[in-house]
Amino acid sequence: MSIRHGLLALLERGPRYGSQLRTEFESRTGSTWPLNVGQVYTTLSRLERDGMVAQGGEDAAGHALYAITDSGRAELRTWFEKPVDRTSPARDELAIKLAMAVGAPSVDIRDVIQSQRRHTVKAMQDYTRLKAQALIAVESGGARERDDVAWLLVLEQLIFQTEAEARWLDHCESRLIRLSATAADTGAGTATTAGGATRGAVAGATEGAAGSGTAEAPAATAPNGAGTVPTEAPEAASPVAGAR
Repeated sequence: MSIRHGLLALLERGPRYGSQLRTEFESRTGSTWPLNVGQVYTTLSRLERDGMVAQGGEDAAGHALYAITDSGRAELRTWFEKPVDRTSPARDELAIKLAMAVGAPSVDIRDVIQSQRRHTVKAMQDYTRLKAQALIAVESGGARERDDVAWLLVLEQLIFQTEAEARWLDHCESRLIRLSATAADTGAGTATTAGGATRGAVAGATEGAAGSGTAEAPAATAPNGAGTVPTEAPEAASPVAGAR
C-alpha cells in the first residue's frame, strides 16, 4: 500500500497537518489500514526531502501545515494513471502456510484448511454487515458522503477477496482428495499380498480427506450481493480494525 501517494491525494485538496492527514486517511479507508502519527510524519519528511510537499505555515492552533508541490501533483497523476503491478505479487501468508503444510510432519493440512475456511466465512459475514451500513450512509447523502463511498468501495473489494479465498480453499481440499485417490489407484496396480495393508492405509486416508468437507454449514445467500455464506459460523474476532 502506498501511504505516500495516499497522503499526496489528501494534500491535493488543501494544506493539512500530520494528525489531520491520519484521521482523513483512516476515514476514507474505514480504518482498514490504520496509521500512526509517527508513520505519517516520517512519510511527510521524505516527501518534503523529495520536493513533493512543503511546509506552508501554521493553522490557528499552531499545527505545522504541509502543502503539495507541483512535483507532488505530477507524481500523484502518474500514480493514478499507472496500473498496480501484479508481476511481483505481495507475499500471501495463507498461500505460504498451505505450501509449507504439504508433507509437513504432524500437520494435517485438512485441519489447516478447515480452520481458515471458518475464519474466512466469518470475515465475509462481517464485511457484508458493514457494507449494509455503508450503503445506508451513502443513500442518506450526509456531509461525509465522499468518505462513505470510498469506504463502500474498500468493503466490496474485501468481500470479493474473501469470496475468492473461500473458493480457493475449496479447490485446495478437492485437489488433495484427487491426489490421494490417484495415489491409491497407483498403489493398487503394484500392490502384492504382503503390501495389502499399505493399500488399505492409503484408501483410508482418502476416505478421511473426502469426509473432512462434510462439516460445513449449509450455504445461504448473503445480503447486498456478497455471495453465499454458511448460515452458521463459529465466533471469531472481527477482521476489520476500527470499523464504523
